[in-house]
Amino acid sequence: MSAARRARSRVALLATLAAAATLTLSACSSGGTSGGGGDTNFVTGNNGIDTAAKGKRAAAPVLSGETIDGKQLSTADYKGKILVINVWGSWCPPCRAEAKNFQTVYEDLKDQGVQFVGINTRDTSTTPAVAFEKEFGVTYPSLYDPTGKQMLRFKKGTLNPQLVPSTLVIDREGKIAVRALQPLSEETLRDMIKPVLAEK
Repeated sequence: MSAARRARSRVALLATLAAAATLTLSACSSGGTSGGGGDTNFVTGNNGIDTAAKGKRAAAPVLSGETIDGKQLSTADYKGKILVINVWGSWCPPCRAEAKNFQTVYEDLKDQGVQFVGINTRDTSTTPAVAFEKEFGVTYPSLYDPTGKQMLRFKKGTLNPQLVPSTLVIDREGKIAVRALQPLSEETLRDMIKPVLAEK
């Protein structure tokens, strides 16, 4: 490889890492909100949860890759289901606080066409991520995404994940209905999913 080509590759890699770092700069915060002004088509409630009305939702990207336990996963395989996407890291105290809530709600709703998928980010290996899932009894799959590439698949200006933890509810048509940029109680998580589950 020529020196110029190596330099271009290095610049491209650094740009990707910088973008991922920007996404998680405020990582592991205890909360955060994003306004719904302009042409965003979403509204921030007084609980800090952003919602988009049916018909005004942006399409969610297909997320795919290797899970923390070495299997292959694509969200395209869950077409027609409601998807709950949770961005987490084993190093993140709020993620640890909400993990059992997610597992409880997942167990209650998995037979109603609701699938949970985690995005594990900024863990330097899968070992701490696997230990995290074992500790909290998490049984739904998580994509391994150490540099935040999965998060970058979401378009800016939509209900995209921006912090760790972030949670999205994607409707049966593959569109982003709800977003939280904060750790969630079991009750708040259920409140996010319930209206989407009720949609026909």
